[in-house]
Amino acid sequence: MASFWHLPHSTAHWSILQRLVLQLAIAALLLVGCGAVYWHIEPQTPHFSDGLWLAFVTASTIGYGDLIPSTHASRLFSVFVVLLGFGVLSLVTAAIAATWVESQERRIEREILHDLHRQLKLLRDEVAALRERIDR
Repeated sequence: MASFWHLPHSTAHWSILQRLVLQLAIAALLLVGCGAVYWHIEPQTPHFSDGLWLAFVTASTIGYGDLIPSTHASRLFSVFVVLLGFGVLSLVTAAIAATWVESQERRIEREILHDLHRQLKLLRDEVAALRERIDR
């Protein structure tokens, strides 16, 4: 199987890559948004960077423990952030898998077309030989 970086640059391939980049950009924006919410509702996040860090470790389910949600609102919001993290990870994984599946399908299609062209050439040669015999 071809590696990710050596895939043919078909229109469908670029469409999948564009969708992946778009999903990653949306995920980053969501993470920034979650960081802003944590910054506002969590007293242990006095800086935006702390809120962003808490959003990242919560969404990724790493949970280092250096910052933890301490209020009921931030704990409830954490449930949302964890589910959001699962969803984003699933979408990105699916986009990467679609890229590899698409490239494998294209390779198989090319092999089938090559075989059909070879068979068609053989049939044309046979028809030409039969016509030559009939004309004699």
